[in-house]
Amino acid sequence: MKTSLNYFVAVIAMVFTFASCSSDDNNTTNPTNELDGLVKIQQFDNDSHTIELYSKNGLLQQGYNDINIRIKDKQSAAYVKNATITWKPLMHMTMMTHACPYSALTKTNAAGTLYNGFIVFTMPQNTTEYWDLEINYIIDGVNYTAISQIDVPASAKRTLNTFTGTDGTKYVVAYIEPTAPKVAVNDLKVGVWKMENMMNFPMVNGYTVKIDPRMPSMGNHTSPNNVNAVQANPGELYTGKLSLTMTGYWKINLQLANTSGEILKGETVTDAVEASSIFFEIEF
Repeated sequence: MKTSLNYFVAVIAMVFTFASCSSDDNNTTNPTNELDGLVKIQQFDNDSHTIELYSKNGLLQQGYNDINIRIKDKQSAAYVKNATITWKPLMHMTMMTHACPYSALTKTNAAGTLYNGFIVFTMPQNTTEYWDLEINYIIDGVNYTAISQIDVPASAKRTLNTFTGTDGTKYVVAYIEPTAPKVAVNDLKVGVWKMENMMNFPMVNGYTVKIDPRMPSMGNHTSPNNVNAVQANPGELYTGKLSLTMTGYWKINLQLANTSGEILKGETVTDAVEASSIFFEIEF
């Protein structure tokens, strides 16, 4: 009887030990696994650290870019988990410099090493003008800075509109999703910012991005069940529905309306007006 009882206690102990280990595994992030689905864009250094940039395709381009970064300590070869990080993209033009819309950086996983944010590059680089990215961060109360030039070529399709509205304000409207469009009603995500000055581009709240997708090669036909993009909450990106009824080239005609419904830019597509002056392009 005593032997049976000891065996039972041992089995129970093993069960609890296994459960505890499983729980620990679920709460522990292996930095290597954090990079699943990501490709390194580039890395740059200061005296103490290496800064690594990642995206899903390993590239940056004009328009919206979802970017992950992590910091490697040169002395220990360990990736930092406790940094407070800010960044600043800057375009160096021949006669001036300017920034663009960009988000704060936030930790992807509390136990991990990746920090995530987005940058909307408003123009591509050229032979004489270029973007650089400055990373400022604090680790254990010590301030660090790293800066490097980055490659930002033009996008293959139009995913960005910069314009001055009828209210005299300069706006940036960027395409974000779907990144892999399908013949279906797709979830649509766009961003809207205004240029406060050359260095500040705050998000615009409470507007509406009206959409009218058309296929120019197919009689400029549209599609049913589209939903204009609006914000669920202030400070968030704009979401709607994009209906694509067949594969091919689509022009997503846009109109930007303010909180009063007034159209600030863009035209209604009619038999006489084949396209709006602001639009996105997709092809799949």
